[in-house]
Amino acid sequence: MITLERVKESRVLKQYMISGNQYIGNIGAIEHNMKHAEWTANLCRDILFKVGADEREAELGAIAGYLHDVGNLVNRYGHGLSGAMIAFYVLLELGMDYGEIATIMGAIGNHEEQAKGSSVNRVAAALILADKSDVHRSRVRKRDKSAFTQRDRVNFAVTRSYIKVENDKGLISLIMRIDAEVCSVMEYFEIFLTKMMMCRRAANYLGYEFALVINNHRLL
Repeated sequence: MITLERVKESRVLKQYMISGNQYIGNIGAIEHNMKHAEWTANLCRDILFKVGADEREAELGAIAGYLHDVGNLVNRYGHGLSGAMIAFYVLLELGMDYGEIATIMGAIGNHEEQAKGSSVNRVAAALILADKSDVHRSRVRKRDKSAFTQRDRVNFAVTRSYIKVENDKGLISLIMRIDAEVCSVMEYFEIFLTKMMMCRRAANYLGYEFALVINNHRLL
């Protein structure tokens, strides 16, 4: 069975991911680098374990998390769909089971809010939660704050962000710390409301309620 470690050995995938991050950097987008890929892979696996997935499903989640942004190689917009197709060809060449490829393709192709992504399977739901939780100032490329877009400013305001799964409460929480001197909580909602709605639907798909906690206050 193909594992995340085997996928990481693919030189073509690594080059596609590096190039894609460089390309969207040229248009001013935040970092979608290998650190983000690793973060998403590990968190996606962890979420699936905590909601009762077996080891193999959790591994598929890690692979989907690692590869979810590979489509940036083609274009920032619609990168979930192009990324699913890139993953298909590479995973097929690696010899992965067809059904497992289908699971990963569905997850990657549905993680993007601009493409109206949905939780088509449990891996997709975990990927949405993992990806949308990686909001942090370290992902902002620009150093000149006067050049920040609204999205840059919101990301830069976040100093801590993590997912908490509480099985006893049936609750998945996205917990954040925001520097209110950089951006207000209302501005966060203006930019990321669609992402938070995706997270709520993803948590519901997994059988959990979703909470958004910012600066120790529950907002959703």
